Amino acid sequence: MTQQQQWEYWSGILWAEQKRKSKESDAEALPIYAPQHLIPELNALGAEGWELVHMQPVYAGHNHDVLAFASDARLWTQAYFCVFKRPVSF
Repeated sequence: MTQQQQWEYWSGILWAEQKRKSKESDAEALPIYAPQHLIPELNALGAEGWELVHMQPVYAGHNHDVLAFASDARLWTQAYFCVFKRPVSF
């Protein structure tokens, strides 16, 4: 009998913000909270075997709690709720 693939999951809030300035970096041309600033962190997680399966902008509180309902007001955020998975090693 073939064993079914099993997965482990990680979820958390990642913050899109410019971490450091470099004269040679294209990142300087981006606004400080541009979502592209997530790419190095996403690549680092990918190098550890994590696959991004969901990413959603959220409004996170100081305790990393998430606003579940917002009024019709325009809100801006640099917080993204992300879910990753990777195969469980046996």
